Amino acid sequence: MTELKKKILAKINKPTLSALATLTEDGRPWVRYVTPVADENLTVWMATFINSRKVAQIRKNPEVHLTVGVTDFESGESYLQIQGRAEILTDKETKRAVWFDQLKNIYSGPDDPNYAVCKITPYRIEFQKMAPVPPEVWEAK
Repeated sequence: MTELKKKILAKINKPTLSALATLTEDGRPWVRYVTPVADENLTVWMATFINSRKVAQIRKNPEVHLTVGVTDFESGESYLQIQGRAEILTDKETKRAVWFDQLKNIYSGPDDPNYAVCKITPYRIEFQKMAPVPPEVWEAK
């Protein structure tokens, strides 16, 4: 694993408060908070309500942008800018694999019909230090 990939995973290897941008039905940007987590392949996963605006927007245009890594400005050292394509999954296997205990406050369990999973396959990730330096860039091959 490259050093850059290790740094990226350290930023998003557990659910992290982040900002996800999609495009509305009329092509305007819309940003909301989400709590994604990435696996070792840098695939990003998050829970979502099946009837949310986010799901409708992703189904119309799967291009998304995710900003991850700074939850406290004073202690923030770096952050990620992730460009990717999203898809909405509702199969039981995926829902159970992505499930974590904090979701019990929102859904009745992994079989809740309102619970769906958003999967983002990144094609570009920028690792940016909180300094005026160029980002380190990871791109899918």
